Amino acid sequence: MAAGAAEDPERAYQYAQDARRLAARVGIVRETSGVAAYRAGRWTDALAELRAARRLTGRSSYLPLMADSERALGRPDRALALINDPGDGLDRATEIELRIVESGVRRDQGLPDAAVVALQVPELTDGRTRPWSARLFYAYADALLEAGRDHDARAWFGRAAAADAADETDAAERCEDLDQIMIDDLMEPADAAEDDAAEDDAAEDDAAEADAAEDDAAEDDAAEDDAAEDEPADHGMQDHGMQDHGTGGDGSGEDRPDR
Repeated sequence: MAAGAAEDPERAYQYAQDARRLAARVGIVRETSGVAAYRAGRWTDALAELRAARRLTGRSSYLPLMADSERALGRPDRALALINDPGDGLDRATEIELRIVESGVRRDQGLPDAAVVALQVPELTDGRTRPWSARLFYAYADALLEAGRDHDARAWFGRAAAADAADETDAAERCEDLDQIMIDDLMEPADAAEDDAAEDDAAEDDAAEADAAEDDAAEDDAAEDDAAEDEPADHGMQDHGMQDHGTGGDGSGEDRPDR
């Protein structure tokens, strides 16, 4: 169908709507319309179309998209109601997709640890790769990252990338981003140590300059004190010399002959 082939989600939705107008009572048509609405971010339309598809086909594989649409509309309680009471006959792939939606709801509620626990299913660690393993690993990595467990998240993004043969996720890019963040974190303490050392050197230089200035000031003060002490002694000697030369009675400085 044109709706499935179109790369633009909005155009795909419009194609699906055209098909719906021609065959509104055909389950696969309503399913296609609902999926197209979901991909275009038309959550209310997606819910209406997928409910109709479920009634017409009796299939429950639409439940994850329906629950995620309720989540996107800001109705976590309705999303959890679909997740916790999905009815009978679910295959394992649908159950895993519901767990992924539940993890997202818990993160929206500010419960990152509960988001991690929601995805701790046996298939997470049994060593087998399934068609939906990449999505499970990716969602688990996202939940770990939200819970502040960056190193664990990096490991699970790596597993998601390895399992994602169809390139459904951007797990490889997320790995690279986390690697860069971790490298930056490792480099920051070294940079901080260099900055601290530079600041210490600058402080020592300032202290040395201050001490030198104080020493110079002290030497200048001492020199001024010495000069002040020497100056009165010089004036006394000059006065004494004048008195010696003035022994003559007339003050001329020459000895009078005897008479």
